[in-house]
Amino acid sequence: MTSSPWSCILWDVDGTVADASAGIMPRITQVLSDFGRTPPAPDELRHWIGPPLLESFQALGMLSAEEATEAVIAYRDLASRQGYASSVALYEGVPELIRAVHEAGIPQATASTKPQNQVEAILTHYELDHAFTAIVGATPAPEVLDTKAIVLARALEQLAAAGVDTSRPVLIGDRHHDIDGGAELGVPVIYNRWGFGNPGEEQGAIAVVDDPDQLRELLIAEED
Repeated sequence: MTSSPWSCILWDVDGTVADASAGIMPRITQVLSDFGRTPPAPDELRHWIGPPLLESFQALGMLSAEEATEAVIAYRDLASRQGYASSVALYEGVPELIRAVHEAGIPQATASTKPQNQVEAILTHYELDHAFTAIVGATPAPEVLDTKAIVLARALEQLAAAGVDTSRPVLIGDRHHDIDGGAELGVPVIYNRWGFGNPGEEQGAIAVVDDPDQLRELLIAEED
């Protein structure tokens, strides 16, 4: 028999469930080049993965708000033509953990600032969509800046609407944006080190894990 200290589990996607860097970084490079900007080195581009692109094109790409919106449109056009699930790999051990959580009867949702249609495409492609009570991502409109707190609140609302107990939620993520978003709503965060975060971004997390086996110990308790 299994149990969990959590009434529901919420997952970040990029850097936690999926590694989409093989597609994300070339697209960002192409879009910045098309806007006449010099693209960052690959090590710097890793910092773009996780936060909303509308924010990153302004803060890191030094584009104006109007240019950033156009850049997001261009980026998403590339992603659409290439296929949302193309060049996306799931982290080893994570799909098995998601299935184990589902089989244990613990409700799950995504809470990602990746556009919702892209999150749905990835989970459907890898046949994980059935394991989630709610699949929540950012609003696809390019001019809309959905922060982590916004999508997290939306995920909790959808879980509650489905009859899920949301009194003891936990979010799993790999960037400080996850921790900041969780803090706004009083949702504790477990920080995973296999994603795109930098040293120090785990500050504020209730726990830090190096691999899915360590994470499983925090999510599922085996009972005699």
